[in-house]
Amino acid sequence: MDQPHFFDLRPTHNPHRWYMPLSPAVCVGPPDNMFMFGGVGLASAIGAMERTCGRPVIWATAQYLSYARPPSVIDLDVWTPAVGKHNTQARVIGHVGDREIFTVNAALGSRPSELSRQWLAMPEVAPPQDCEPSEHWRADETGLHSRIEVRVAKGHYGADRVGNPEADGRSLLWIRPRERYAIDAAMLAIMADFVPSGIGNALGQNAGGNSLDNTLRIRHVAPTEWVLCDIRIHGVHGGFGHGAMYLFAQDGELMATASQSVIVRVRETPHDR
Repeated sequence: MDQPHFFDLRPTHNPHRWYMPLSPAVCVGPPDNMFMFGGVGLASAIGAMERTCGRPVIWATAQYLSYARPPSVIDLDVWTPAVGKHNTQARVIGHVGDREIFTVNAALGSRPSELSRQWLAMPEVAPPQDCEPSEHWRADETGLHSRIEVRVAKGHYGADRVGNPEADGRSLLWIRPRERYAIDAAMLAIMADFVPSGIGNALGQNAGGNSLDNTLRIRHVAPTEWVLCDIRIHGVHGGFGHGAMYLFAQDGELMATASQSVIVRVRETPHDR
């Protein structure tokens, strides 16, 4: 649990309090208006809870309440209202000063069991080395998206989404961190926040949005370099969209499932916010 992370989570003298300085490396948006990527909030909370509790996360759900911008510092307070023999119910409040940025509720733990089955199969797609690399629609040279490599196995991810709506609202992306951080629950939380990218693919527009929430359920984190993110947009209405993701290791192991609700935004140009 002490392996390097994609984000800079630091301990304090209090084992239930952590803090994370924000730099552009964990933020998104135009250079003059960057803000923390929502998945980093969930990921940092998972990291804080796992280190505080000494147990792996089973599920975690984040509610995003406000924006945090660099160079602010986020404090993460871990609460453990219920601690059992095999699992812990925990909560994290992430805040900048007295302004709450996100709240994460979660369960952590593991139980002795030999049962390990999977009924959801990984779709048949070309391996990542046979898929073309794709840039984020803003083609950021700095920020979080510059640190994530994406290869498209189905659908559209970047500027080529415009005019090419995906009839089934589904996209399949191979994703890995360029800096080759190990794939763990926190890294999967960051990848899970790519669900909004599927909005533009489904609509065939330069569209995405801001996450209202992000829920991650861990089945089994397996060693893998790439993660296949199977994104399925369920629907859009009234300015909001809803979708899900299934995250597979390269060998087909189902590692996690995720779901989100999104404020849908359609951008006229790559410079729109």
